[in-house]
Parts: sequence; structure tokens; C-alpha cells
Amino acid sequence: MSPRKPALLRDGGGDQKPREHLIATAARLIAEHGSVDLTVRGIAREAKVADDVLYNHFAAKEELLAEALHAHVTTVMTGAGEPPVAGRSTVEDNPRDYITRGLDVLTRILPVFAGLISQHKIFARFAPMHAPGMGAGRDGLRAALSNYLRDEQQLGRLAPQARSTPRPP
Repeated sequence: MSPRKPALLRDGGGDQKPREHLIATAARLIAEHGSVDLTVRGIAREAKVADDVLYNHFAAKEELLAEALHAHVTTVMTGAGEPPVAGRSTVEDNPRDYITRGLDVLTRILPVFAGLISQHKIFARFAPMHAPGMGAGRDGLRAALSNYLRDEQQLGRLAPQARSTPRPP
């Protein structure tokens, strides 16, 4: 027997399933208030469900929080927009926009991670998940910028002798 939908979803909550509703609620709380004081009880109250309902849909609180963290990161990354495209705007403005967007993403994500820093089980569940725009972590972001600079060189908007890859430390 599958768990009943919360009254909120039965009475006009749309097609969202209870699990999705709980993840969305937790992700919204993370976006609005951070993760420091986030509790299962607080999520349940905000989702208008009984505390125990969460365990009908998740094996553990860490699963819910990892899913919510992933949803938050996905929202932030997709909202950041596309990276600069060679040939558009100016060579000076594109990297500046890339860095500005990157800093905005970091300001919205890092505090959430910091609030969960001691929650190793959450990070263990979150680690294999992939969010749009994350690439392969730092190397993915570095590769995206290097590819952009290389493309600008090929268009002749950036000097051929300019390095498109960072020097090793």
C-alpha cells in the first residue's frame, strides 16, 4: 500500500507527489533560511505533514536533506544562466560576467554547505548526484573557461599567444 498524499496535495496541490513535495519544501527552506537550523520537524511543519510522514518516503533524514541540497544547487546553477559564448559581447566583458555569475553561485551555495559541514552522511549521499553546470567540479569550471578562451583565440578576438589554460601551481 502506498502512503497517502498529504491533505495539502490532495486538496489542490497539483500533480506533485509527496516525496517531491517534501524535497521542494526542504529546498525552499534551504534557499530562504540556510541549513544551519534546518530540522526534519521544521520541514514537516512547513510541508504541512506529520513528522513521521517523512520516513514513509525517505530511508533517513540524510536522504531527504541530500535530495533537498541537490534541488537547491540545481536551482542555483540553472538560474545562473549560460556561460559566455565566444564572439558575443566583448572579450573584456565575457570573463567579467563569467566571474560575477560564479561568485553569485558561490554566495548562494557555500553557506548552505557550511551549515551542513559536520553532516558527513548527507554529503556521502549528495556526492554522486550531479547538478547542471557543475561539470566535473573545479576541473569542469576550469575547462569551460579554457574552452571559451580558446574559442575566442580561434575567432581572432584574443591573441594566439595568450594562455588559455592556467599555469600549474
